[in-house]
Amino acid sequence: MSLSHTAAEYMLSDALLPDASSSRAKGLRLELPSDRLLKFVTVGLPLFLVSLAFAREFSAGSQISCFSPTNFTGKQSAYTDTACWDSLIHHGFDAEGRAITKSLWALKVFPYSLLVVAVLMYLPYLLWRYAAAPALHCDLLFIIDELDKSYNRSVRLVQHMKKIQQASAEPEQFWEEYERARRERYFEFPLLERYLTCKQHAHALVFIYILRNLLLLLFLAATCLYLVFLHLNIFFQDEFSCSIKTGLLQAEPHIPPLIPCKLVFFSVFQIISVSVGSVYVLLIPVVIYNALQLCQWDKGLLSVYEMLPAFDLLSRRMLTCPLNDLNIILLFLRANISELTSFSRLNAVSALREATANKEDIDTVIDFMTLLAGLETTKPKH
Repeated sequence: MSLSHTAAEYMLSDALLPDASSSRAKGLRLELPSDRLLKFVTVGLPLFLVSLAFAREFSAGSQISCFSPTNFTGKQSAYTDTACWDSLIHHGFDAEGRAITKSLWALKVFPYSLLVVAVLMYLPYLLWRYAAAPALHCDLLFIIDELDKSYNRSVRLVQHMKKIQQASAEPEQFWEEYERARRERYFEFPLLERYLTCKQHAHALVFIYILRNLLLLLFLAATCLYLVFLHLNIFFQDEFSCSIKTGLLQAEPHIPPLIPCKLVFFSVFQIISVSVGSVYVLLIPVVIYNALQLCQWDKGLLSVYEMLPAFDLLSRRMLTCPLNDLNIILLFLRANISELTSFSRLNAVSALREATANKEDIDTVIDFMTLLAGLETTKPKH
């Protein structure tokens, strides 16, 4: 055996990919980077701000300060603060002098409403995790494994071709047999291609993904409208008139009809509401972008794998409407590109192919491997 054939054999044996299926199952990412960022911000921001509000409440004590009459004792003043905080009803007069009341209870439940907002923002991710992630995990695991196996099959095929070429007495007959095998698609990978074609006609994953983004968009818009309502109706009234002449105190003459009170926490709630509303408004275009990216194909990944023999999902124009499960799988394959070991090698081969002058001699990975094996030198030129 010549030195060049020995070197080619070692090069082809090193080109095979190791089996990493055991560790791959644990490392797959089932959320896109933009979706993880949205989950962290939409759920974490209200929880963080509510924790700050509760910490201030526990440290500052009373959330209200009422200006009791000077003849009130300390216990009476404390009772006034407690009664006005429990009622949170503003007593005033309209333009015609008629008595009106306005409830300010939304201020009391505002921290708890942000907890409800955080729970609502987490619901779309629970929907994706339990309705779509298990099926997506199986799809990604199978497709990534098959893509790497397709690469390994191509390398083993080159090894076998090299042995046949060395044993062949007529090089022209060998290359005629090779061209006929390519024309009759003996090198194809029917299981992988048919699986991807099947996913192109499925719509379960894309339906759940769009529903997830629509729910998130709905909750963001509803939260922003809720905060706008609070600002227009309540968050400009940090002072109100409270009445404690109820029950046994109704007939007491020394108790004034209205006692002015001030909300101590008012500015904190204003800052929290403005912060949450501003961030959520900025996140609405991100959610819309995540949904709109399904309207176009990510052809970069599959185009690299078209270098494999007879893998022509793109060239046969099987990619039609992008709103299907295959497009979702391509997006998540791009997010898990580190788990796809064969992609980096084929990408390097693709770059070499683009830089090669005689591009007609390198149109599949078989041709590239045969070039490495030294078979191109014996291939008859037409």
